[in-house]
Amino acid sequence: MTTIDWDSAAASFDEEADHGLLDPVVRRAWARRLESWLPAEPCDVLDLGCGTGSLALLAAGQGHRLTAVESSPRMVERARTKLAGTGAGVLVGDAARPPVGDRRFDVILARHVVWLLPDPAAVLRHWAGLLRPGGRLVLVEGVWNGDGLSAGHLTTLLAPLTERVHHERLSDDRDLWGKEVDDERYALVARAHRPHRHTEVVDVHLILRRGSDVLLARRAGTGYADGLLHAPSGHVEDGEDVRRALIRETAEEIGLDLDPQELRMALVMQHRGPGGDPRTGWFFEVAYDRTRPPYNREPDKCSELAWYPLDDLPDDMVAYCRAGLDGYRAGERFLIHWHEDGDTIAYEPEGTRRAVALPVSEGPGEG
Repeated sequence: MTTIDWDSAAASFDEEADHGLLDPVVRRAWARRLESWLPAEPCDVLDLGCGTGSLALLAAGQGHRLTAVESSPRMVERARTKLAGTGAGVLVGDAARPPVGDRRFDVILARHVVWLLPDPAAVLRHWAGLLRPGGRLVLVEGVWNGDGLSAGHLTTLLAPLTERVHHERLSDDRDLWGKEVDDERYALVARAHRPHRHTEVVDVHLILRRGSDVLLARRAGTGYADGLLHAPSGHVEDGEDVRRALIRETAEEIGLDLDPQELRMALVMQHRGPGGDPRTGWFFEVAYDRTRPPYNREPDKCSELAWYPLDDLPDDMVAYCRAGLDGYRAGERFLIHWHEDGDTIAYEPEGTRRAVALPVSEGPGEG
């Protein structure tokens, strides 16, 4: 794997014709290609390894909603300046594991990124999981002086993840590069497999009780709901049941090693976020043990842990979590909660309560 100091390269990065797109001819050439690779209707695009944001700027100019990720803080500074006023978000983070939380996208765009990855197959699997059904990967790659990734190799890596792969040779279009080139340069547009059955994320939430108080964590640096409070939580991973998932997430986030016998089932809630993305959350109650105080094990994702009265929860919470705790406090056991597409993920005290409690059977009874 080639290592490049992108911070040092930031100041001169845009001097390359295909980086800065300062030449109108080069800029128009890339704009035409993007227009053909991206959906005709405005969509959510995740630009990974965005550099100084030149391609993201073109895509935003075509009406798309951009989130860009770049590992170099200096590159990010330049990208944010370039994209100011477009509504695009630019995050500092690893393209291999972009800090976008639970968000899903219609397109993942990456130019000259895959060839630098130590395990491209694993990263492509992760990227495919960030796509909405029917989404696409747009990958611009090449082979330069023996370095890079051939179109044949990358197509092979994409085959298990996609329905079809469209290949475009880019070497012959001098307008893209501002000069003649004779190496292998190409784009692959790969459409992700459409799921044949409905699937949704299963996540787990810890309600740690210290008398009438519950423990909440303030999210930070994740790219999703940063600054808002949420119960310690996470996704169920392959091969886990919900109890094991909660025990693992609790240890990872707040340093508590729980025994399965400590867990008490509190609430199950199906939730739909803005724009879709349904999930089912399992909320477990655990009693606080003063001999095992929780502590923040993920300061890069959590800015604080604090106790709050269950009967007087703060307003600055993730709406999904707040709905679950409100239902738990009311003695409800099964909820359906949803967002309309225009709703914010933050709890709104004066907003509409979008939750329905499902009645619980009294059992078969007699006779």
